[in-house]
Amino acid sequence: MKKICLILMMSIFLVGSTNVGGFFTENTINDITKDAPISIRSEVGDGHDFDPLVDIEVTVDIISIRALDDIDFRNNPDFFVKIFINSEEFSSPIWDDSPCLYDIHWIAAANVPDDIEHVDITIELYDKTMFGERLCDVSKEPNTKTQGYTAVIRYNIKTGHWTGDDSLDDASGYGRLNGCDDGSINNNERDCEIWFTISQTDLDGDTIPYWTEVYTYGTNPEFNNTGEDLDSDLLPIEWEYKWMYPPNIWDDHTHLDIDDDSLTNVEEYRMSSTGSDPYRRDIYLEIDIMADGPLGKNSSISPHSKELLRTAFDRRNVVFHLDDGCMGGGGEVIPFDRKTYLPELRTIYNTYFLHNDSENWRRSVFRYAMIIYHHYATSGVSYVGEHPRLYWHVQGINTFVISAESMHKTSRKLFKHIDQVFAGVIMHELGHTFGIDFMFPVGCDNTRTYRPRNLGFWLFSNYKSCMNYRYVFTILDYSDGSHGLFDYDDWSNLDFSFFEKKHFSHPRK
Repeated sequence: MKKICLILMMSIFLVGSTNVGGFFTENTINDITKDAPISIRSEVGDGHDFDPLVDIEVTVDIISIRALDDIDFRNNPDFFVKIFINSEEFSSPIWDDSPCLYDIHWIAAANVPDDIEHVDITIELYDKTMFGERLCDVSKEPNTKTQGYTAVIRYNIKTGHWTGDDSLDDASGYGRLNGCDDGSINNNERDCEIWFTISQTDLDGDTIPYWTEVYTYGTNPEFNNTGEDLDSDLLPIEWEYKWMYPPNIWDDHTHLDIDDDSLTNVEEYRMSSTGSDPYRRDIYLEIDIMADGPLGKNSSISPHSKELLRTAFDRRNVVFHLDDGCMGGGGEVIPFDRKTYLPELRTIYNTYFLHNDSENWRRSVFRYAMIIYHHYATSGVSYVGEHPRLYWHVQGINTFVISAESMHKTSRKLFKHIDQVFAGVIMHELGHTFGIDFMFPVGCDNTRTYRPRNLGFWLFSNYKSCMNYRYVFTILDYSDGSHGLFDYDDWSNLDFSFFEKKHFSHPRK
């Protein structure tokens, strides 16, 4: 019966219209429901069968999980997930002893009625403890003792999109839940993040549901349109569909940057395999390290340091992407050098980051970090990669270098774990690439905040930021400006375009 309906419908659609690569003219789209017989319109247009080609199955794919709070003070959490699809319950295995889980791809799938537009989905995250199951917070709703922890989502089988506790333009991003979104970022409510996606059965495999293809786009639901750019705006139909851009209307994706993270839609698409979202801010950092030297001189940073950084940014819905070799650019090994000087820094930058291409596209997407053994003058400094002498509040600061030798000395001197030391300095130097710098605000990089005997140590004590020298190794966060006199709201004043190469002169005097 479904196949017969499809043949009748396609016959009606093709009368008086031109079909090129599965795309129908705009006039045909407007006339589809008007000219179709009543029996066929009720079959798909009025809620009786939203896809006559297949029996619809809705799939929830849990991709990754991260603890944003200390979930279990004794041990790492033992996570597991429960998913309800139209009240049908699915439980995942228990993932033991890990606060961060990547590429899980645990799937819950349920057959749903083809004639009901909406599917109700609930996602719950638990920590399995010796005392039982404890619900973790992945909802943006305020918490009570029993409510506000789970995510309730309504999926639409007509459009393949969803709303509710996760939606296209919410702060945490589409397909990402963040328990801190309820305003509990300064409280431990077992906040976590979950990355997921929802899909449904689709005959032609282009991820665009039948109803959307026929009634909105005018494309052929039996023709896989993946990779097509129907409006010649440089982005393919499947990307524009996911992010709700009309695929048959030209958009200026080369310049569009809805979330103001200085990544245009073309760049967001280029990085889409890494989880980039055009409606939520993303930052990308490439890190290269120096080879081990004699007597075990080591310049590497641990996986734990990297996770600390991801958590610090992700809690604030600024998703941190680190290329240490996983994205095709970072993780290169710089030959060992006992002491590195300015000319060598420029050579490393050109060779290992730009790869001797001054127009390398990564310059406008990634910030760049070098972990070397010993810098000739300092433990760490941020600067314009092309011009290492330009380092103080200069538009274009995109690079920083950190001395591993200095980090290890600091760790021993202050009795701080080396992972915390590295993470604190990296986040501090990243702050300079956002325009937070010496005297902007006045508590940043102020050498008078180092020691209790200095007035600045007490005067700027409310500036609870790793940009304050007092807190570099103790607070892995930027300040939100809520702590009183002489505090500063770093998070609201991050300039995501500051690292872009525009000009090399001091913008402010």
